[in-house]
Amino acid sequence: MAVSPRLLTDEEEVLTANRMFYSALHSLNLSMMSQVWLHDDWVKCLHPGWDLLMGWEEVQGSWEEIFRSTEQMMVSISRPLVHVAGDVGWVSCLENVTTTNQNDFSSALVEATNIFLRKQGRWLLVHHHSTPLAEPPPEASAPVQ
Repeated sequence: MAVSPRLLTDEEEVLTANRMFYSALHSLNLSMMSQVWLHDDWVKCLHPGWDLLMGWEEVQGSWEEIFRSTEQMMVSISRPLVHVAGDVGWVSCLENVTTTNQNDFSSALVEATNIFLRKQGRWLLVHHHSTPLAEPPPEASAPVQ
């Protein structure tokens, strides 16, 4: 008897979409970043130290600016906490981010929340909010994803 492939749970699908976002971030790939976001005027993004960006045009422009000014970015996430309610899912996680810019580099531990909306069977990012942490929280020792 043939074994049917196991269907992913909604939580697993949201975590997969979250990984796709971080893959685009790590690779500095605008095309990949564009594929993970919903292109609508109500999406939002808040980068550390930036004003709130509203609408896909502003969000896309921010990624263009970040990718243009960054030579290399390494991002690993830990402590992913996922929740799904109907067609909305969100992931809170810790980002360990190291960036290289013109012979300089910086590292930061960042708390992030990514909100996804299921649209035509795909989980698309509609809100990314990140803020730097002064020190790691106690639960930061969770396995890295």
